Amino acid sequence: MPSHSTSGDEVGYGGYELRRTRQGADAGGAAGRGRTHPRFRTSVRWWIAGRTVHALLLMTLGALAGLSVVIAAAWTLTEHSGRSMAERFSNGERLLDLSLAVLRASVGTDSLAPEPDSTAHQLLATVASVTGALVPAVLLGIVLIKMFALRPFVWRQRASISHAWTADFPGYSRQHANSEDAIIAVRFYNRFDNLSVVDLRARVHLRYLERSPHDGSLVIYKQWLKVLDAQGQPADERYWLAVERGAPFTVWIPVQAPVAELPFRHIQGKDLTGSFGVKLLVRLTARTVGLGTEVADERWFDLEAGDFELGRFVPLQPDLDKDVWRWEGWTDFDGLIPGPPPPDDGDVAHTGP
Repeated sequence: MPSHSTSGDEVGYGGYELRRTRQGADAGGAAGRGRTHPRFRTSVRWWIAGRTVHALLLMTLGALAGLSVVIAAAWTLTEHSGRSMAERFSNGERLLDLSLAVLRASVGTDSLAPEPDSTAHQLLATVASVTGALVPAVLLGIVLIKMFALRPFVWRQRASISHAWTADFPGYSRQHANSEDAIIAVRFYNRFDNLSVVDLRARVHLRYLERSPHDGSLVIYKQWLKVLDAQGQPADERYWLAVERGAPFTVWIPVQAPVAELPFRHIQGKDLTGSFGVKLLVRLTARTVGLGTEVADERWFDLEAGDFELGRFVPLQPDLDKDVWRWEGWTDFDGLIPGPPPPDDGDVAHTGP
């Protein structure tokens, strides 16, 4: 069980390899067991954002150099010449010059001169020219992704709802020890080790639609919800001074009403019985160290689309024996602590004859 600070956010792990740990030794677990989180392994944008500019440039140059060597070799194979293949490939200086000419054509600064009657040369020259036209666009796209499309925060897929006394604030937990009120927990963490984030602020809004009393049309309403601050008191926003890499952070949202089943119909004094399209918006804003730019991210939780679940999230702790550079995110970050199993038919008390 990981240790928790009195401010409500879990301990930062200094960039070590992390893994999930359940309470107890239960081998069953909740849904999602065994999946690696976050789910960005097939996303090119995440792959680019997780690498440095120097690494991306070196990989691009290496790919172009490899392509140039392949085209030069194919060019030599298909040229009309009376020389044997051994003679063609024994001239290393000519092959090097041809590879450099293809490389210049692949970056758009030169063009190849194919043999007029050689379809293969025409095709290879076209490949080099198209590559030269696409390379600047690809490099520009990489720069734009690194500058503007970076989303360092990985969100837990669902918001978990548990009793208010399960919040990680001793004072708040004691105040609600005998209460049936519920609390919503929204979890996230910073995935990247090459991006330092500070001055993180979290705000929560309730969005819903209700019919106008005048013409019956649907009107969108938004309500600013209270969250627990660093002292465990209701406030307009939650603030963190720094965001350690890999440390899970939790936004606690008091429901101020019991939640026995989903979807819930009351939150912070608002009756949602006659509302439509109810969603919870959690918005994060922060600043990056060095760049000084603002990072903003948000997550919508739809009340009717299964974005909420009953139960407390699985606790996490670091595995110090793993290599930090090969960390792929928390496993089972979306899991829940297993609840008590339902009683069997034989355990149910029966009355009567």
